[in-house]
Amino acid sequence: MTVSKNVMDQSMQRKINVSEFLQKYTMIIALIIVTIVFYFWPGKRGMILLPSNLTGLISENAYVFVLATGMLLCILTGGNIDLSVGSVVCFSAAIGCTLMINGAPWWLAVLMMLLIGLAIGAFQGFWIAKLRVPAFIATLAGMYAFRGFTNVVLNGLRVDIKNDTYLMLFGNGKTSFVPDIVRQWFPGLDGVFTKDNAFLTGIIGENFVTKFNVTCLCIGIAGAIVFLMMMIRHIHVQKKLEIIESVPKQIITTIVISLLILWFSFKLACYRGFPMVLIWIALVLGIYAYITTKTAIGRHLYAVGGNEKATALSGVKTRNVYWFAYANIGLLAGLAGILTAGRAKGIDPVYGEGYEMDAIASCFIGGASAYGGSGKVSGMIIGALLMGIINKGMIIIGVDANYQKVVKGIVLLAAVMFDVLSKRQKR
Repeated sequence: MTVSKNVMDQSMQRKINVSEFLQKYTMIIALIIVTIVFYFWPGKRGMILLPSNLTGLISENAYVFVLATGMLLCILTGGNIDLSVGSVVCFSAAIGCTLMINGAPWWLAVLMMLLIGLAIGAFQGFWIAKLRVPAFIATLAGMYAFRGFTNVVLNGLRVDIKNDTYLMLFGNGKTSFVPDIVRQWFPGLDGVFTKDNAFLTGIIGENFVTKFNVTCLCIGIAGAIVFLMMMIRHIHVQKKLEIIESVPKQIITTIVISLLILWFSFKLACYRGFPMVLIWIALVLGIYAYITTKTAIGRHLYAVGGNEKATALSGVKTRNVYWFAYANIGLLAGLAGILTAGRAKGIDPVYGEGYEMDAIASCFIGGASAYGGSGKVSGMIIGALLMGIINKGMIIIGVDANYQKVVKGIVLLAAVMFDVLSKRQKR
C-alpha cells in the first residue's frame, strides 16, 4: 500500500514538473518551432537566418522592443494598456523632423522628441493616476488627439530628413553600424578576410567573407563573457544565501544563452556588423530589466498589479506608481519616434498605426498576465522576437499582408488563453 502511494506521489510530482516546465518555457519552445518551420520551408530553406535578414529583423522591430518595454510596466499595474503610443510616436517624430528641416541641430530635435513623449505620458498619467479616468479611455482619447496633431504639424505631407549624423546614430542605412575598429587598428586582418581564403569562405560564405566585421564578433565575445561572469556570481550568491535552485539547470541555461550570443554576433558580423539601433534596444532592455527586478518602484509595479488595496495599505502611493508607468511609456514612445524617423529617413502622417497593438501582443505573448502583477522583460523579448520572426518569415514565403494580421491575431489569442487557463488551473 505504501509502495503504491509512493508511486502515485512520484507520478503526480512528474506531472507537476512537466506542467511547470511547459508554463515556463512554452513561448521559447514556440519560438524554436516557428524558426525551424520557416528555416526548412520548401524553396526558402535557410533564408530566415541569413545575416541580412537577421539585421533586418532587428531594425524592423526596434520600435516593438522599445514600446513593449514601456507597455509591460503599464500591464504590470493591473492589465492596463496604452492605446496612444502609436500616435505619440508619430507626433514626436513629426516635431523632431520638422525642427531638423528648419535648421535645428539633430541633438536638439532628439531632446525635443524625448521631452514631448515624456510630457504626453505624464499628462495622460495624470488623468489616469490622479483623476482615476480608466486607462483605456484616457489613452484612446490620446490616440485620436495626437494623430490629429500630427496631421496638423505635417500638413498631411511626408517630411524627409537628411542629417547624416542623425541617420548614422538612429537609422539603418549602410553607415548605421558600429565601425570595424579592430580591422582599422590591425590592417593586416584584411589579408585574412578574402574570397581566396577557402577555410573562411566555407564557414562564412563567399558573399559575406570580405564584409566580415571583426569588431562585432569581439563585442559578442565580450557580451558572452560578461553574461557568464554575472551568472557565476548569481549562483555563488545563491549558495551563500542557501537559496535552493537547480545549479546544473542554471549552468546549462547559461551555456546555451552564451552560445546564442556568440552565434548571433557571428551572424551580424557577416553582414556589416553591429547595428546602431541594437545599442538603443539593448540600453532600454537593460535599464528596464534592472528597474523591474532590482528597484523599489519595480516591486511596487508588481505589488499594485497583484493587489492594489493591500499595496496601498502597506504605505505605497499606488497612484504615483500608475503615473510612473505612463510617464515611462511616453518617454519610450519618444525614443521609438526617433528610431522610426531614422529608419524611414523621415516621417509620414500614417506612421505608428498599429504600433500599440504590436507592443501589447509582444507583452502578452511573452507571458505578461492580462490581470497584471506578473511578467518580465526577458519574457517580453521572447514575445517580440516571436512576433518579429513570424512577420519576417511570412514576408519571405510570400504570405498576403491581410493573412499576416490573421496569424498575429491567432497567436495573441492563443497566448492570452494560455494565461487564463494556467491561472484557472492553479486555482
